[in-house]
Amino acid sequence: MRKQRVAIIGGSSGIGLRVAERAIDLGAEVVIGGRDPERLQRAGVKLGPASRAIAVDNVDQESLRRFFEQSGPINHLFTPGASYARGRIDQASDEVAESSFRSKFWGQYYAVKHALPYLDKNGSITLMAGAYSVRPAAEGAAYGACNAAIEGLGRALAVELAPIRVNVISPGTIDSDLWRRQPDAIREASFSSYGEAALLKRVGTTDEVAHTVIYLIENGFMNGSTLYPDGGFALR
Repeated sequence: MRKQRVAIIGGSSGIGLRVAERAIDLGAEVVIGGRDPERLQRAGVKLGPASRAIAVDNVDQESLRRFFEQSGPINHLFTPGASYARGRIDQASDEVAESSFRSKFWGQYYAVKHALPYLDKNGSITLMAGAYSVRPAAEGAAYGACNAAIEGLGRALAVELAPIRVNVISPGTIDSDLWRRQPDAIREASFSSYGEAALLKRVGTTDEVAHTVIYLIENGFMNGSTLYPDGGFALR
């Protein structure tokens, strides 16, 4: 990965930030994008001179276009950034039900679209789905369907964009910044529930998911695949 450039939309915290750190350790430059200016600035300072931080809103196509215009040529794209809610079909508002598709599905779809003029033809794209694609939660039919749709999108784009490689990661519950911002009681209950469901009896770490992303970036023969860093959650 030395002397290559990795763009990460959602790179100012959590999994995206950890991937950025690993990529820099391997000799790459990174361009991180995020919505929160303060968090983005802190991440840029933490990552140091091998990084650039550019504000971007992944539900705004013009913002995505400007992000890639400013980033310039890239070798790899990772798109973990999304903001959404979920709820039961008989309880959720239309806004909640559609939020995961707007941000997580269409946000990644249009990120790829606007990245293509700048993406190396021998490069890679790694999309972010989630293990609820194959083991849906009791609350959130649209969210489970969204993750499954992203996995399908990854396979379709691998065919459509070859020789650019396109892969997907579908993590389980991960102990990340997102959960650290939740009230303790909610976080602990969710982690406990996930630990009971997963074969490894625990939640994952951002480092474990970042390791998976780096593998997909570096392995030039991985294409059209979905990997599940989920501790065996999908098998139960």
